[in-house]
Amino acid sequence: MKYYENKPAGYYDNVRHEMLKYLPVNAKKIMDVGCGNGAFAAIVKQKNQAEVWGIELMEEEAKIAETVLDKVFVGPCEQFIQDLPEGYFDVIYFNDVLEHLADPYTVLDILKSKLAKGGVVISSIPNVRFYRTFAKVVFLKDWKYDEFGIMDKTHLRFFTGKSIKRMYEDLNYNVITHEPINTTKSLKPILFNIPLLFSHMDIRHLQYATVASVK
Repeated sequence: MKYYENKPAGYYDNVRHEMLKYLPVNAKKIMDVGCGNGAFAAIVKQKNQAEVWGIELMEEEAKIAETVLDKVFVGPCEQFIQDLPEGYFDVIYFNDVLEHLADPYTVLDILKSKLAKGGVVISSIPNVRFYRTFAKVVFLKDWKYDEFGIMDKTHLRFFTGKSIKRMYEDLNYNVITHEPINTTKSLKPILFNIPLLFSHMDIRHLQYATVASVK
């Protein structure tokens, strides 16, 4: 827990504007798992005039979220998801959360029954093949954890674009959208790709956004 408490300023109030474009315009009941202080969820609530719930591990951040959201659960999401109402949510958001869970597969599997008809799970997940991580592993022969970012000490799972899509498909989700986001403007990954005949261009992408519904 201490690593969550020592996050840099702004970690829990990060508004992921790039994730708003995946929000269905008609979604009226929304869950934001890992809602932080509710900054992102409050925008979602206003944008769609929706009922928005949140789950947040950190108590102090959750108390702030309670002032702007309709309902907030404080603690690990695994503690609450079984008891969420069946067939209720039009959208369940996971903005850089699934990689923090010991078993994201079971969490996603349980939440299928909590989605309303036509409901979707929307996630952002870091790409472990991002060039900075890639370079450390390949060239420096190192696997070093950091205070935040892809190699965050609190990350329990690591994903590539391919493995994210496979996770959803193996759980019988229908993947509607799966695309890279926050692509670097650095030339380094392009230079790395020259001897590889540009076959590893996915190392340019910091994260992947995925939208999936239940089959």
